[in-house]
Amino acid sequence: MIPKGLDERGLPRGKRLRHGLEIGPYELRDMLAGPVDRRPIVVDVREPDEWKICRIDGAMLMPLGEVEERWDELDADEDTPVVLYCHTGVRSLTAAAIMQANGVRGARSLAGGIDLWSVAVDPEVPRY
Repeated sequence: MIPKGLDERGLPRGKRLRHGLEIGPYELRDMLAGPVDRRPIVVDVREPDEWKICRIDGAMLMPLGEVEERWDELDADEDTPVVLYCHTGVRSLTAAAIMQANGVRGARSLAGGIDLWSVAVDPEVPRY
């Protein structure tokens, strides 16, 4: 069942994705449920105090301020899917742009961040 106010992508009705930079919550959900060899690397670009509140299972923490220096730790080739998220999707958009500029073409930001993830996909994830 799709929560009230969301569309078939798990996004607020009328929300447009930034082509090549963002994915919706349901797309990430489906990627994580898919074949192990095709699952994305999931990166939380929030700060450690936010990480302590909640996170998406299997994500690694790489605060936005460290992405420029640490992106190569992901061991991702240019086409590896990498999904970055923050609280509402703003910082992760910057992180995705940084990674793409460094050759990780598969880097995408989770639209709406972990806040929308909690509403659309996993209500067990605390909102703050």
